[in-house]
Amino acid sequence: MASLRDLGLSEYEARAYRALLTTGPTTAKELSQVSDVPMGRVYDVLNSIEQYNLARSQSASRPKKYIAVEPETALNRLLADKKRELDEKEAQYEEIVSDLVGDLDTAEQVDERFWTAAVGPDETADLFVERIAAADERVEMVASTFSQQFDLDDFGERVAFELERALERDVDVSLLMRPDLVDALPESVGRRYRESLSPHDCFDCRTSDDVSGSFTIVDDHEVCIEVPHPLRDADTLAMIDLKDREFAGDVREEFEPRWREAEPLSF
Repeated sequence: MASLRDLGLSEYEARAYRALLTTGPTTAKELSQVSDVPMGRVYDVLNSIEQYNLARSQSASRPKKYIAVEPETALNRLLADKKRELDEKEAQYEEIVSDLVGDLDTAEQVDERFWTAAVGPDETADLFVERIAAADERVEMVASTFSQQFDLDDFGERVAFELERALERDVDVSLLMRPDLVDALPESVGRRYRESLSPHDCFDCRTSDDVSGSFTIVDDHEVCIEVPHPLRDADTLAMIDLKDREFAGDVREEFEPRWREAEPLSF
């Protein structure tokens, strides 16, 4: 059950405000008696809820009297305070992340082979987006099918967003796909490609019937390969991420002639 404490008030502050709503204008001593807020704490509590703009005081009276602000106004003020706190926290965390990106150096790329795999649509999508986010120089994507396991609207938006970020880092992005997949793109994804990706100088998209399998080459030393489900052709079983410069080079040798012969696509 929701309470005033969920919006940042202490137990004594919540008791005092609720009591003020029932008593009308009252003194600190009277409020202490009806709210069970100790007399030694009640003045601090009243000052606090005044600072929250939940109560007003009449200092001209002797002794001073207090009255509650109407609940809707009071709650909206508490909500506004919480939103402001969250905005400040968000800005603070963004600044921390920005500072840490420069401080946390990545180890030099080694030529030793390393691979990892993700199974299932959520894990596969997370791995794929993560590897695009790690690109420094180029991303070359080949798509022959869209897995029915993925929510294409959500997955397509995530991929498009990460490609936008890659382009902002001056990463070259090449997308090669079968012509029939163009019409299969969700409208929201197609619009994002047209408006955000296609105009960028580092982005190029082409179509070709001579495309099989779905894979992505990252920075000439890493390949993400979709593994089709053995029992359901339209589904993806897993994704393998293989870091091997020699293998990536072999895949690029197969990719480049198909890329050269492919038809440019205008979204």
